[in-house]
Amino acid sequence: MSEQVKWTAEAEAKVKDIPFFVRPFARKKIENYAYEKDIFLITIEVYEEPTYVG
Repeated sequence: MSEQVKWTAEAEAKVKDIPFFVRPFARKKIENYAYEKDIFLITIEVYEEPTYVG
């Protein structure tokens, strides 16, 4: 999935704020959300979208 989705530098920087031990899970959750919504560029707005949480 990561090959299909690109991240902006700003969104990538926000991911680095997530504790390292949960970062891969959070990243996958965000990418899955983007994939379901046909979003191919994860921006800060996509990162902050509350609907992928849960």
